[in-house]
Amino acid sequence: MSLQPVMLWTDALVWLLVLATAGFAWYIARTPVLRESWHNVLARPMGMSSAAVLGVFILVGLADSLHYRERLDNGQFGVEVKSALDAALSPLAARSERTYSAPLATHSQSKENLEQAGGGTVRAAPRLQFGGAHLQDPQRDWRGDVIARAAAGAALGLAVCILFTALLALALARFWRCGFFASLRRLRQPQEKDLAWRSLLVTAFLFLLMAGAMAGLASGYHVLGTDKVGQDVLYQSLKSVRTGLVIGTLTTLVTLPVAIGLGLLAGYFRGWVDDVIQYLYTTLNSIPWVLLVAAAVLIVQVFIEQNERSFSSVAERADARLLALCVIIGLTGWTGLARLLRAETLKLRELDYVTAARAFGVGGPRILLRHILPNVQHLILITVVMDFSGLVLAEAILSYVGVGVDPVMNSWGNMINAARLELAREPVVWWPLLAAFGFMFALVLAANLFADVVQDAFDPRSGVKHPADPRASSQGGKA
Repeated sequence: MSLQPVMLWTDALVWLLVLATAGFAWYIARTPVLRESWHNVLARPMGMSSAAVLGVFILVGLADSLHYRERLDNGQFGVEVKSALDAALSPLAARSERTYSAPLATHSQSKENLEQAGGGTVRAAPRLQFGGAHLQDPQRDWRGDVIARAAAGAALGLAVCILFTALLALALARFWRCGFFASLRRLRQPQEKDLAWRSLLVTAFLFLLMAGAMAGLASGYHVLGTDKVGQDVLYQSLKSVRTGLVIGTLTTLVTLPVAIGLGLLAGYFRGWVDDVIQYLYTTLNSIPWVLLVAAAVLIVQVFIEQNERSFSSVAERADARLLALCVIIGLTGWTGLARLLRAETLKLRELDYVTAARAFGVGGPRILLRHILPNVQHLILITVVMDFSGLVLAEAILSYVGVGVDPVMNSWGNMINAARLELAREPVVWWPLLAAFGFMFALVLAANLFADVVQDAFDPRSGVKHPADPRASSQGGKA
């Protein structure tokens, strides 16, 4: 076997979260109320489109969570840890230039002393080793070549989109029990209770068209330019997706048990239990969050540096710091959800069914699990989805101040931190900052839009009904 699988700590937690999500989906399929709520989420065009965008980011993150080591010529496995995403993006990673180059450029950004054929030297920007190296005369051939490659890539993306549409129509034809062409017509003109398949196809069309054009250009150019050491910025941006997703999801695994447990206990038992928990999160909130996280991260960093021999590779060391950052953010960011659950539990414990359960001698833990927790699930779900974008932005802020992920790990925060110094150059190097901002903006915007739709579907106080719901005609929008 030429590859040796490697399981990092965050990889194990990511795939554990995938299994938990699959189990939750199975539970939704068996619960009519939850199934209807999620149906309302995906029946809205905004919910389906944002879910599709998030799905693309998740697939990229999962591909980057399949790590391995390659076998060397001497029969031993190398120290460098790679991922399936690295294998897919190996042309981008291998084509490294000497220094900065602008997007789709054929020459370097920096000028050097170049020797002329007839003797002497001239100060000019040298040709790139890979970007546009196939062009005989860049000034004459560049525009036509860029248009041709973008058009060929877009055509390939369009072909993939047509194939995706056909496969979706075939799958839905079996579900709807109709013919293939009848399924296509229904995708174009959906019925009342259908999901927003047309929005999914429009989103897939736009994404595949853009991805195909970028793939066509990437075969001969650096689409988003290169950084200071000549590494492709598009490669860095895609490798940073996993870091943002890990910060946004694994932190939740730490936050939820603490917030749910303390919030329910404080609201149900009240008295001295409530006083102690309130004192705990009031004290924690009185400490500036950035300073608290910075102090904890620096302590962990010192511990990692003193135990370098415990890590067999740079990737394992960076992964340990990433996991520690998730734990630190989770242990310092649970107070908001705990306060919300405490307030809701104070209201629920006075309702008739909870009072009846206490009168029949049901214990407090059983009441919390059977009566209180199911009735606050919508608040937990809404808070988790809405906090995801905040956690992604938190990584960028912490990396900007130097206490985020390891500097050797690709992340949008590290890209922004490096780009702030490049803005003072002449000419300005703007593309690394714009690339990091663009990818982060797409992820956070999709998460926020999806969170809004989830809140409307799961919050019983919103009063929003899907148009397919027969009650929608009488209630309209929000109450």
